[in-house]
Amino acid sequence: MNYPEYSVLMSVYKNEKAENLRLSMNSMWNQTVQTNDFVLICDGPLTADLNMVIGEMEIAHPDALRVIRFPENHGLGYALRTGVNECKNEIIARMDSDDISYPERCEKELNVLMSDPELSIVGSIIEEFTETVSITGMPASVNSRRVVPEHHEEILQFARKRNPFNHPSVMFRRQAVLDAGNYQDIRYMQDYYLWVHMLLNGARGYNIQEPLVWMRADSNLFKRRSGKLYRQIQLDLFRYMKEQGFITRSQYMISCILRAGSSMAPSWLREFMFKKVLRK
Repeated sequence: MNYPEYSVLMSVYKNEKAENLRLSMNSMWNQTVQTNDFVLICDGPLTADLNMVIGEMEIAHPDALRVIRFPENHGLGYALRTGVNECKNEIIARMDSDDISYPERCEKELNVLMSDPELSIVGSIIEEFTETVSITGMPASVNSRRVVPEHHEEILQFARKRNPFNHPSVMFRRQAVLDAGNYQDIRYMQDYYLWVHMLLNGARGYNIQEPLVWMRADSNLFKRRSGKLYRQIQLDLFRYMKEQGFITRSQYMISCILRAGSSMAPSWLREFMFKKVLRK
């Protein structure tokens, strides 16, 4: 089959582990349908180990890898906003620097986009893991799955309460992202903001009902989803959704209560809720 060319967009910063970055990037280089444009945003100065991995990748993929370095750390939203503008293809596959894609991920997502020109964003189920096996570089075991709704109308309903796409699994049309204002310079929830903007702008989505990405979910993930700043960003998002008519006032109030309680809960309880209640 004659597939369209696509870009890969990834951001990395100094706290990432070099081996995680290597595994993540290799999982995208080893796709059954390969990219010709890998945009890597280095969000501020990196460690020597990370730079060594990037150097190896530049040697191995000199024609496809483009490395953009920021002299200072700006945050994921700013980095991805820059990256979308830098990608040369209309179709972009997002990937995080510590996750691992299935080899057939991009091929399956391209098939969906090619089958329906009205679709602007395609994601999938993800499987969450903690550790990898050093010999194979694959997850030692899967802890949980995050299942997201399949069809557009279901995605719309789900988005009024929770993030309707798994960010490291998505492939989207660049112009639809730009038409919705691109990523915003917002901490923690830059993807959820973008999906809401896109849905409000008429973009249509679909989620493949099988896992195509292994997402690293250690205890730090649940620690980050707490505190006053995280809670305020969540409340600001739902306030925006209410102001735009995306949710009702009662839906806004319920979301505020639930999100406030979750962000203030102890990390162990929040981790339990995510794994046992919000995951499958």
